Amino acid sequence: MRAYSGAILAFAAGILFLQFQAALPGPVAVAVFAAVGVGGLFVVSRCAAGVSGMPRSLLLCVCALLLGFAWAAWRAECRLSDRLPEDWEVRDIRLVGVVAALPQGFERGERFAFDVESVDTPGASVPERILLSRYRARDDAGEDGTNGVDAEGPGGWRVRPGERWRFTVRLKRPHGNANPHGFDYEAWLLERGIRATGVLRARDEMARLEDFVWRPAYVVERMRFMLRERFLADLPRAPYAGVLVALAIGDQRSIPGAQWDMFRRTGVTHLISISGLHVTMVAALCALLVNALWRLGERLMLCLPAQKAAVAAGWLAALAYTVLAGFEVPAQRTLYMLSIVALALWSGRNFGTARTLLLALLTVLILDPWAVLAVGFWLSFGAVALLFFAGSSRVGRNSGETAGVRRWCAGLRQWGVAQWAVTVGSLPMLLLFFQQFSLVSPLANAVAIPVVSFLVTPLALLYTLLPWPPLLHFDHWLLARLMDLLGYLAGLPIWQQPAPPSWAVPLAVAGVVWLLLPRGFPARWLGLCLLMPVLAAPPARPPHGEAWIDVLDVGQGLAVLVRTAEHALLYDTGPRHGAGTDAGQRIVAPFLRAVGVARLDTLVVSHRDQDHAGGLDAVRAHGSIARFLTSMTGIGAEPCIAGQSWEWDGIRFAILHPSKRDYSDRSKRSNGMSCVLRVWNGSGALLLTGDIETADERALIARAGGQLRSEVLVAPHHGGRGSSSPGFVVAVAPRDVVFSVGYRNRFGHPRAEALERYAASRRWRTDMDGDVRVVLGAETRVTAWRATQPRYWHGG
Repeated sequence: MRAYSGAILAFAAGILFLQFQAALPGPVAVAVFAAVGVGGLFVVSRCAAGVSGMPRSLLLCVCALLLGFAWAAWRAECRLSDRLPEDWEVRDIRLVGVVAALPQGFERGERFAFDVESVDTPGASVPERILLSRYRARDDAGEDGTNGVDAEGPGGWRVRPGERWRFTVRLKRPHGNANPHGFDYEAWLLERGIRATGVLRARDEMARLEDFVWRPAYVVERMRFMLRERFLADLPRAPYAGVLVALAIGDQRSIPGAQWDMFRRTGVTHLISISGLHVTMVAALCALLVNALWRLGERLMLCLPAQKAAVAAGWLAALAYTVLAGFEVPAQRTLYMLSIVALALWSGRNFGTARTLLLALLTVLILDPWAVLAVGFWLSFGAVALLFFAGSSRVGRNSGETAGVRRWCAGLRQWGVAQWAVTVGSLPMLLLFFQQFSLVSPLANAVAIPVVSFLVTPLALLYTLLPWPPLLHFDHWLLARLMDLLGYLAGLPIWQQPAPPSWAVPLAVAGVVWLLLPRGFPARWLGLCLLMPVLAAPPARPPHGEAWIDVLDVGQGLAVLVRTAEHALLYDTGPRHGAGTDAGQRIVAPFLRAVGVARLDTLVVSHRDQDHAGGLDAVRAHGSIARFLTSMTGIGAEPCIAGQSWEWDGIRFAILHPSKRDYSDRSKRSNGMSCVLRVWNGSGALLLTGDIETADERALIARAGGQLRSEVLVAPHHGGRGSSSPGFVVAVAPRDVVFSVGYRNRFGHPRAEALERYAASRRWRTDMDGDVRVVLGAETRVTAWRATQPRYWHGG
């Protein structure tokens, strides 16, 4: 059986390898890989007597690897074939379909998945499942070129899961920000089968055609919707109502960002989602209850043993809770593991812990090959594997510790071993994905796990069956007391560091395994040595005289990080999307942490427009700022004035605009006050221009024409109308020009006339190229993140 365990891991490796490909293999190649894989497995199984040992195991693994690669490629091709034609992006399309999932509210409106049944617009082709947003009246839809309808709807209508509607929509292909160490929104959409996103249009043409379409998935979603409404109605203005909703039905969108930050700082985020711990707890409680009640009836015992009845009841409870939770990966993994355990108990066989985990892994990947792209997949399976390993590797147990105090001591010791295993074992993954971990996590989890798992969650689930408001209020009171403790612990320091180098992570995993070996195993301390690189490896920095400049993909806005050997400057902070959500929080601050910039030597915010200054609060909260330059007044910052200059590590900086006189000109618009910054060394230069317009460009040419020439230019005003005048383009003469724009943005940036003026330059766009990296060294080099890290789903 060990050979088949290796084959399952090889199958998983084949699926993972496919997810790193820039393009999918052709159908012939996929067919060949599948045929070789299946044929090889058949030959090995039929000729097992003649092939044994290492050659057989190796052949099994190779065949399983090919089969996993082919399976993932075929599934990906099927999903990518369901796409929105490029010609139908941002055009009105009339269609009929069903609201497929729980609507999720946000500050400006509501978002929901929609299953398309028919398209009424002649010639239009639309994917089967899309993600639609509806916005409050006269509120900008942002990046897809249209305004949305009133989020409350005409006459106060609302969408509910299972309803059939006729909508007029404007769609675009799946697209997200593409930055190093960033979240891949396009992969997230791909995994969920969502092949287009868009907004509702023409409210007078909307019509609810049917109140409910009877399908099993829609029944579940409508049930979740009704339960969420009941929770929120019975807990109006309760601060932690969203947490109870998340624990009961898996909907986490009602939890405020400040609470998520508290959970991250205390390391209890896993408890707020419906994790394997919760599913297992529900199954165990239900099994214990049925086992006790079943034994009360003699006829029941004669029909079916109590143990089998308890197993069946526990499995059904786990299935119901997993479905109610939206069938997320952690709950799936636990359901599949419990299914295998239930099958073993029912049949009287013992599959073993490792085999159970591997079969659960195989099931998850067959059903969802894209699960390997989710951070939760690695943390979930990794944590369970560590618990199994730590539990099975304990040696020298005292068989006499079976009762009384000794039994409690043994249980406490086992709990401590589990906490140690999960805390140390999750360290490499947490640093790789999040670049931080909570120092108070063991203490916080010691209190939160029993409270949430055995009190708060059971009471929340009991309320779904017995809708008695005092029960819910008591549950919220218990949760609030726990939150008081977590709020205090969240104020304590957490460990933050740059993203570890890729080579350090496998070493750290090996170190974790070494540390968790049984007591008495020699030199376990060597595991700490293997952990040191992931904890202490310094971040990459440019050499003296060189600058690394990242024009981040923040959508319709701007944020540029300049790093020298010992210093860092941030120019603009990205756009604000709504209350509590901005590019500074989602993109800029995580990127700063990942590349090791804990302190900004200078922050330059060009002007007060929200697409440039929207992330300011998040950047300020990230770390200290030695110097703050801006054209904004009244915020306690130093004004940026033409003539300011400095040098860091062989790299020179100069402010070219605005002039001191501009601050007294009341007719000056915000765009015209943009701080213009030039960065250069002896070999090349980059010019950052904010949102300056034609009049400002003329003033710049007159005042500092000799200093404008630069190899790289970040285009003024995102390439919009009223900027990039011919004289300015000639004065700068850029070899490369970068447009920081949002995909299909409503302004039409960059404008065709601006692109034409830069026809002699290489043109880069953050919406198409992702993060644009400029290296000012002995020569000036420009690269794009999407080109250096291509994936087959990008642009599809």
